[in-house]
Amino acid sequence: MFILSFDFGTKNIGVAVGQQITSTATSLNSIKVKNGKPNWHTISSLISSWKPKLIILGYPLNMNGTKQKITNQVKKFSKSLYKRFCIKIYLHDERLTTKEAKSYLFTQGGYKNLKKNKIDSVSAVLILESWIKHTKKYKYINYIQK
Repeated sequence: MFILSFDFGTKNIGVAVGQQITSTATSLNSIKVKNGKPNWHTISSLISSWKPKLIILGYPLNMNGTKQKITNQVKKFSKSLYKRFCIKIYLHDERLTTKEAKSYLFTQGGYKNLKKNKIDSVSAVLILESWIKHTKKYKYINYIQK
């Protein structure tokens, strides 16, 4: 069973695919956002190709647990995803994933490796792998249905 993960942003959406059996994920190309609108054609192609049973969406929170400015946009994106594709969507805390992604990419290739599209997709990997580990401890949380 494949799972897609998205790290939503106002300019790019990081994407990863993974599975629970191996508890691993792989980054895919990020998706451009133009004029505040995701490239739905690209998202549709990803869903057609991978046929995910679930979608994990990074849920942005401040370190103290309060919502960020982008949090409501993420909720709106999750509702649009569900309406278009009728796939279960889970929101998962994404605190510190961008920082961890930058650190990983810097270790792998220095400053030249710190490209925004790479950071977003590595963040999506971290979100998905974190969700998989979390759900092994707890049952599914933050289920968005409508």
